[in-house]
Amino acid sequence: RAFVAVARLGSFTRAAALLHVAQPTLTVQIRKLEQALAVRLFDRTSRSVQLTQTGRDLLPTLAHLVQDLDGLMNGVRNKAAG
Repeated sequence: RAFVAVARLGSFTRAAALLHVAQPTLTVQIRKLEQALAVRLFDRTSRSVQLTQTGRDLLPTLAHLVQDLDGLMNGVRNKAAG
């Protein structure tokens, strides 16, 4: 979810605000994801964040997974409430 937010918004600060987490926390989450995958997902400068080619390749799949997970969670909540 953090990766998708940063990729779509192009900003760690805006993504952190959207996800209601501190920006340093979000940065650590992205760093851990990059370490787990053993790839760099973003090229960072002091003024911008750009997806690497690997990040661009992964974005559609990860965005779809987040959407599926959100749908699943909403379905379970609705079933539990009904």
